[in-house]
Amino acid sequence: MRADRLVATLLILQARGRVTAAELAEELEISERTARRDLEALAMAGIPVYSQAGRNGGWSLLGGARTDLSGLTAAEARTLFLVAGPSSAVTPEAKAALRKLVRALPETFRAEAEAAAAAVVLDPTTWGSTSAPRPPHLDAIQEAVVTGRQVRLAYADRTGNETERTVHPLGLVAKSSVWYLLADTEAGMRTFRVGRVRGVTMTDQPVVRPDGFDLAEAWKAVVEAMDERRNASRAVVRAKPQAMGWLRSTFGSRVVIRDRLDDGRFEVEIGAWSTEALAHDLVGFGAHVEVVRPAGVRYQLARIGEDLVARYGSPASPGSPLDASGSPASPLDPPGIPFDPSAG
Repeated sequence: MRADRLVATLLILQARGRVTAAELAEELEISERTARRDLEALAMAGIPVYSQAGRNGGWSLLGGARTDLSGLTAAEARTLFLVAGPSSAVTPEAKAALRKLVRALPETFRAEAEAAAAAVVLDPTTWGSTSAPRPPHLDAIQEAVVTGRQVRLAYADRTGNETERTVHPLGLVAKSSVWYLLADTEAGMRTFRVGRVRGVTMTDQPVVRPDGFDLAEAWKAVVEAMDERRNASRAVVRAKPQAMGWLRSTFGSRVVIRDRLDDGRFEVEIGAWSTEALAHDLVGFGAHVEVVRPAGVRYQLARIGEDLVARYGSPASPGSPLDASGSPASPLDPPGIPFDPSAG
């Protein structure tokens, strides 16, 4: 895991004073390119690691090898733990190394490093195909979480309506490339998408953490509730084999195979927010899928079909794109997307 390597790299620098990328690669059993990339990542994150060219050059911690790591400032130590320490994917060995590193830090900012180690959870899965750039207010929110200070949050919901509220920031989650803030508010625990934050004003008031709060467990509850909402409506669908790859691409883990029928089609169950959402996502599959139930999805598909015919005419209308056989062309016609039923 990369987090393990980042911690190990810093500890090796502390112990040896100076190493080359080749020496680090040999020590950690990784490629020299990976070792150099990890060293550069530490430097870019604000850790005082620098390189020196020449015959006796290499990578060093600013100020040389120090057993108390006093070459790190409070902000730099906090950054290290935000980069390497708080992931649920970090192995027990890496977490043990981090605990040793905490004990080596100067007492004056050890508490902030420990807080940073519990400030973030990394969730590698995604909701749909969502991705996002780094939010502009992420650093300010990270600081509020680690230092335990309430913030005044300007926030825009999915419709663009902006509100302001004072919140108790409890932790951050990086779900793939999308960041979320878990915070306590007057209305209870809430989850905010950091990319929708329009402004952050730090206050002098301390965060009040609920008794027994655990960020990983709290996020697990959020994911379970969200998945339940995302699968509130379900449809049983019979799909041709060439459509299965597209179904997987569109619905991801919300597609569950129920049976393989005698005619070669797959009977699957698909979840979504609503019958309307299911119909709108399935309409593009045309004759390659057949919705068995519920009736609400079938009704929505029929209504969409009527609207399309009313707007564009029947498939036999002049100007319709036809394939060589005289049938309307379909993006799902063979060869389609290969699908391995044993994988799902």
